[in-house]
Amino acid sequence: MIDDAMADIAAVFHWPLSEMVEMPVSEILDCRDQAVERWNRMHSSSDKTKGR
Repeated sequence: MIDDAMADIAAVFHWPLSEMVEMPVSEILDCRDQAVERWNRMHSSSDKTKGR
């Protein structure tokens, strides 16, 4: 679970593992939630304009 969360954070925010390895689990999970929200915002607007 933590590995997946760290991978999501790295994919969206481009943070290296070395920046996350010392973070508390709660902070990693909070950052992952932010990364998912950002990803969804970035990609939901492009999906709406594809049909135009």
